[in-house]
Amino acid sequence: MADEIIENDESQKRQYIDAESVFNELRRVRQQASQVRGGMMWREVSGTKYLIRTSTKGAQKSLGPKSEETHKVYQAFVHRKKAVTERLKTIKTQFDRQRRLNKALRVGRVPNVVANVLNALDDAGLSQHFMVVGTHALCAYESACGVRFVPDAMATRDIDLLFDTRKHLRFFSHMRQIDSSLLGVLRKADKSFERLDDQMETARNSSGFEVDIIRRVAKGDDPHQQILNAPRFSQMVVSTTGDMAMMNTMHPLDFVQVKRMLAARPDRDPLKRNKDEQQARLVTELVAQYMPQYERAGNK
Repeated sequence: MADEIIENDESQKRQYIDAESVFNELRRVRQQASQVRGGMMWREVSGTKYLIRTSTKGAQKSLGPKSEETHKVYQAFVHRKKAVTERLKTIKTQFDRQRRLNKALRVGRVPNVVANVLNALDDAGLSQHFMVVGTHALCAYESACGVRFVPDAMATRDIDLLFDTRKHLRFFSHMRQIDSSLLGVLRKADKSFERLDDQMETARNSSGFEVDIIRRVAKGDDPHQQILNAPRFSQMVVSTTGDMAMMNTMHPLDFVQVKRMLAARPDRDPLKRNKDEQQARLVTELVAQYMPQYERAGNK
C-alpha cells in the first residue's frame, strides 16, 4: 500500500498551500467584480436627471431621479468598482506567478482539459449544478492530502459530471440568462468539443477526451442517488501546466461505498470491477492515514 500512495515533497506541499491561498482570493474578488459589472450613468429625460444602471449586454434600468440618495448610490458604486478592479488586477498578477511556480515544481498532474472544463463551468456560474464522479474524483482527494496515487489507479480518458436533477429548473433558467448551451460552455474550455450523434450526453474533443454528463434521475439501487445526496467535497486541483480549478465531488467515504457497490454488481465489466476495488481500497487507506476527520463509525 505504501507504494500506491506517494507523498509530495515539502516544496510541492508548500507551493500548493501558497497557490491555494491566492486561488481562493482570486475567486472571492471575482465574485465581488461580478456584482459591479456594467456601469452607472446620469441621463436627462424631460429636464430631469435619472441614475441609470447599465449591464454588460446593454440593458438599462432607472434607479430613480437625481437626489442625495441616488448620488450616494452612484458614488458608492464608482468607488467600489474602482477598488475591486484594482484588487482584481493585483491578485491576477499573483495568480499568474503561482501558476508558473506550480508548473516549475510539478505540483499538479490533472489533465489540462479537465481543469479547463471545471473553470469553464465555474466561469459560467454552473459549477453548483455538477459533481465530478468516477476516477477524476481521486484528484480532489489526493490534492487535499498532498499525495499522489499510483498512475494505474488514475488512468482514464474521460470525466464524468453528475448533473443535479433536483435543481434542473434553476439550471435551465440560468442557461437562458447566459444565452448559451452546455456544449457552448464546454467549447470555452476546448473549441473542438463536439456532441456525439449516438451518445447525446457525451462530448468529445479532437484528442479523444470525453465529457460524460450523467443526467438521469436515479432510481432503486442506482448509486447516483446516493451520490446526489452525499455531502460535497470541494478542493482545488492543479493541472500539469500549473492552472488551478475548483473540483466539486462527493465525500471520500461515499466514493468508497459507490465503488464497492459497482464492483459487487454481477454484470460489471471485470476490468472495471478490478479498478473499482483498487480505487475503493486506496481512498479508504487515504482517509485512515491522512483524513481521519472524515472517518465514520463502521467504516474503519
